[in-house]
Amino acid sequence: MPDTPATPEPLAAEAAQAAASAAARCGSRVVELTEIDQYRQAAQLLADIWRTADGHYPLTPDALRALAYSGNYVCGAYQDDRLVGTAAAWRGQGHLHSHIAGVVPALRAGGIGYAIKQHQRAWSLARDIPEVHWTFDPLIRRNAYFNLHKLGATATGYLPDFYGSMTDGINLGDASDRIYLRWRLASAKAVAAAAGERAELDQAAWCGSGAAVLLARTGDGTAAERPVSGGELPADGRPVLVAVPADAEELRARDRGLAAEWRSAVRAALCSALATGYQITGVSKDGYYLLRK
Repeated sequence: MPDTPATPEPLAAEAAQAAASAAARCGSRVVELTEIDQYRQAAQLLADIWRTADGHYPLTPDALRALAYSGNYVCGAYQDDRLVGTAAAWRGQGHLHSHIAGVVPALRAGGIGYAIKQHQRAWSLARDIPEVHWTFDPLIRRNAYFNLHKLGATATGYLPDFYGSMTDGINLGDASDRIYLRWRLASAKAVAAAAGERAELDQAAWCGSGAAVLLARTGDGTAAERPVSGGELPADGRPVLVAVPADAEELRARDRGLAAEWRSAVRAALCSALATGYQITGVSKDGYYLLRK
C-alpha cells in the first residue's frame, strides 16, 4: 500500500473516545475478533441477517480469520456476551474497503451500527488509514441517510448491477445497483458526525428554492407509491431531487415488478444527473436524494 499521511495523535485519540462513547450509549462493546469461535459466530450472524441458504455465508469463518490474521478489520459488537453486530473490511490503495456490516434486525435502530462504524474509523486512524470506502443500495433510504448524514460520508459514483445476480434472501431477484462512498475520516463532516452532529436537509426548502424534481412519486408515502418522471434535467443547472421508495426491502418481498420499476427509474435519474456533473449532496428524511452541480 502506498504511503499515507500520518494521522495526528489528537485526532486518533478523539476518534477512539468517540467510538467508546458511541458503544456505551447503545449498551454494547465493539472489539476486534481474534478467535475461531468468534469468526464462526460472526459468519452465522451475517448468514442470518442476509437470510442465506443453510451452510452458505456472505463471508465464511475461515475467510474472516484470514482477513483478521493478515492485518485487516474484523469486529464484533456485543451486548453482554451476545454477538449483535459484526463488520469486515480489508485494506485497499490508501483506504480501508468496508465490504460488509450487519446488526441483528431487532436492534437495527439502537445505535449499534453507528458504534461499529465509529470503531472502524478509530481503528483506521490508529493505523494511518485516512479513508474508508464502501457501497450501499441506493433504494434503501435509511442506509442513505445513515451514510451521508449520520457518518458524514460522500457519494462518489453510481455502480449499476455492481455484484451481478445475488442469491441471498435480501437481494434475490433484484439488480445489485450500488452507490460508492468515500468517508474521509479527518474531514469536518466526519469529525462533526463522530461528535453526534449532523446536517439535515429540508426537501421542502429545496423545492422552494427552485430545485427541479427529476423523479417524483405518487401517493403519500404508502406502500403502493410509484415512481413518476419529473422531466429532463434543467438546462440552468439548478439543484435536482430524486425520489426513492418508502421501504424498498418490503416492496421487493411484496411486489417484485414495482420494485424493479423503482430500480430502473432511480438508476436512470441518478446516472443521468451524475453524468452531467451533478453530485449527491444528501437525502431528505422524506425520501429524496438532493443533487447539485
